[in-house]
Amino acid sequence: MRKININKTVYELTQEYPELIEILYELGFAGVKNPVVRNTLGRVTSLKQGIEKQKKNINEVIEVLKQKGFEVEE
Repeated sequence: MRKININKTVYELTQEYPELIEILYELGFAGVKNPVVRNTLGRVTSLKQGIEKQKKNINEVIEVLKQKGFEVEE
């Protein structure tokens, strides 16, 4: 199983698991598809911070990630 820690940056996570780009985009994180945004904001924003900034329900995001085959660590 693929493990992700939501305290890692969006950049780190998408470098390790490029398939996260599409998953996060489907969850409403539109900027994640833009390489410039991923390379700038993504380097300083953890996935958890991004979830909070987008006012998403963290439990729903974690559940979707689990359904997609990820083990989520907080």
